[in-house]
Formats: sequence, C-alpha cells, structure tokens
Amino acid sequence: MATMIAARLHAYGQPMTLDRIDVPEPRPTDVLIEVKACGVVPNLARVVSNFFGSLTPDNKMMPPLPAIFGLDPAGVVAKVGEQVFHVKPGERVYVNPGRSCGSCKMCRSGQPYDCPHWTLQGYFGRSQEIMRAYPYGGLAQFITAPATALVKLPDDVSFEAAARFGYYGTAYSAMKKLGVGPGQTLLINGVSGQLGLNAVSLALAMGATNILGTGRNQALLDRVKALAPERIHVISVPNAAPGPADPQVAWAKKMTDGYGVDSMLDCLPPGAPASAMMRALFCLRRGGRAANVGAVLETLPLNAFWMMTNRIGLEGSVWFTTGEGEEMAAMAGAGTLDLSILEHRVSPLSKVNEVLAGMDARDGGFTNFVIDPTRID
Repeated sequence: MATMIAARLHAYGQPMTLDRIDVPEPRPTDVLIEVKACGVVPNLARVVSNFFGSLTPDNKMMPPLPAIFGLDPAGVVAKVGEQVFHVKPGERVYVNPGRSCGSCKMCRSGQPYDCPHWTLQGYFGRSQEIMRAYPYGGLAQFITAPATALVKLPDDVSFEAAARFGYYGTAYSAMKKLGVGPGQTLLINGVSGQLGLNAVSLALAMGATNILGTGRNQALLDRVKALAPERIHVISVPNAAPGPADPQVAWAKKMTDGYGVDSMLDCLPPGAPASAMMRALFCLRRGGRAANVGAVLETLPLNAFWMMTNRIGLEGSVWFTTGEGEEMAAMAGAGTLDLSILEHRVSPLSKVNEVLAGMDARDGGFTNFVIDPTRID
C-alpha cells in the first residue's frame, strides 16, 4: 500500500509530528486529492491547544487523536470513487471542509449547515462519527472528501489563493444574506483582518457602492482604502463608549446622508470586546441588518426595545456552501474578484509548528499563511 507524510497531533498543546501513514482509499462517493496547498488560520493555534474542546465536558468537539488538522486544502484530484461521475483525476479543486450527516431533518430539507452533527473536516465540530469518517485534514499529502465538497478552480486561480477560500467564503455567504450589492453601503467591522480584508474584495466584486471599514492600525487601514479609494472609506476605531452619539456612529451617518449604513458585517476576532461590536451595530440605519462572522466571545448588551423600534436585524452566519464556493471561483476566473491582494507566505509541511507559532507576525489580512505538503524540507 502507498504511504504519505502527514502532520499529526498526538496530544493537545504539544507540537505536531511528521508521520508516515497509508494513503487512504476513496469510498464510492468520495475522491482522493493530492494536496498542493493548505491555508493555516490563526485560530488553529487555539484549536490544537484544546480551547474549543474545553467548552464541552466530554471533549466531543475535537477529533480523536492522533489527528490531522488543516482546514483549507486545495490540490489535484488523484482518484475518484466508482459512484463519482462528473469529477475526473487531474482536475484542480478546493475542498470545502463542511460536513453534515446527510440524513437528519435539516439535511433532508436542504439546510446541511444547520445539521446537529455539522463538522469541519480537519478542524473541529459536533460529530465524532463524521470526524472518524473523514479524518484527513489538509496538513497531509493526500486526503479523502465527498465529491459534493469540491469547488473546481479556474486555471488562473492558484492553489495558494484557493487555500484562503475559507475566509472568502465565510464573508461571502454572510454578505449574500445581507443583500450586499449596487446602491448599498456596507460597514465591515474589523476591515483589515483576514476576514475583513476578504470581505472588502468581495464587496467590490458584488458591486457595493460604498464600503466603510473600521480598524485600529492606521497603516493597514490606508492599505485597504488604496484598493479602491473612491468606494472604500476607513476610520480608526475611537476609544469612546459605544452609543448613538459615538464618533464612529457620527462618521457612518455623515457618510450616508444621515441615515446610517444598510448593512454591517462583524469580523472581529475572539479577543475583541462586545463594545466594539455594539459600536458598529449603532451605525445601522433604521431597517438595517447585521451579520456576525467573527468570534466576539463577550455577551452583547443588546437593548431589545432599540432593536424593535429601529427594526434592526442581527444574525449569525457560519461557513459557506460548495455552491457559494463555485460562485467565488467563477468571479475570480472572470477577474471581478481580485485575489492578487494576498501576499502568500508558503512553508513546507515540516515547518507547520513554526508557522503556528509565528502567525502574529503578519500584515493584517494581507498575509496568507500556506503549507505546501508536497514539500517536506
């Protein structure tokens, strides 16, 4: 049997090791992919330290050990199962890691991302059974995945850029829910981070007329604005307490003839305070809608009367469908979605622990950390 190299975690909080294991065989409806690039998200450091597993007494959110992580793999189809008809060996693909059980009420009604067992392959989730069925993350030379998870890549979309699709897709799915498009003003809270920067590119591609962005690092904010100076406007977040009289709120209303923004996408990371998200919510116009794709952990001090009288909508959005991935790939292939803003920092598989330890050294969302499993040294 053929073998491969995989970076495996044998104990939470410990470094990964390079292990030689068997190359998996695809089941009838699965495919085998040779991984050419795998994106590394900053949150992976929390995951491998068992931060999310500690939230449940039985630790069922985390994959069984030894585990192969890697959330955003892209590569080439090496082999297909006997019941796969429209995917061929040699095709370039991104692998959407979202997995559902396929048989619960939500899956049967076409809502797999509301499945009680929904899980991210190569990361964490709600089902140990699914993790055992698809135990291969992108930090390995080969992985298996359902044929339904594949996003076919245009020739001019590099594997390195595709390895960022998790961030792009998370923002894109939420922005579709918000109705981002021509004539609309979108506020991106945390615009210079990895989620926020990708949301900017998508908002430009989707035709948003005005894009407002908040952040803390003025140099990064200036770089974001330079992407489209006539459509992008940025502000360094003030330190004042949030509320209707907040300077950020006044700025947002000034930029929208006094109305407020049509929609707000919150991209703040786990360490951000609830007040920073509330400040952005107060920027919405009457009838405005917001979606949260970030990870603010503090409880929001929401006033139900304010939300009701101003008809404010707030929803959470998690990940994206394979179909939405296909739409993004089509936009990138047509040139309307510009992926060239990414600065790829590619490392061999043997450097995965060093990459995880050094992810604070980045230029906001512009830096794209990628592991190439075809390179061991």
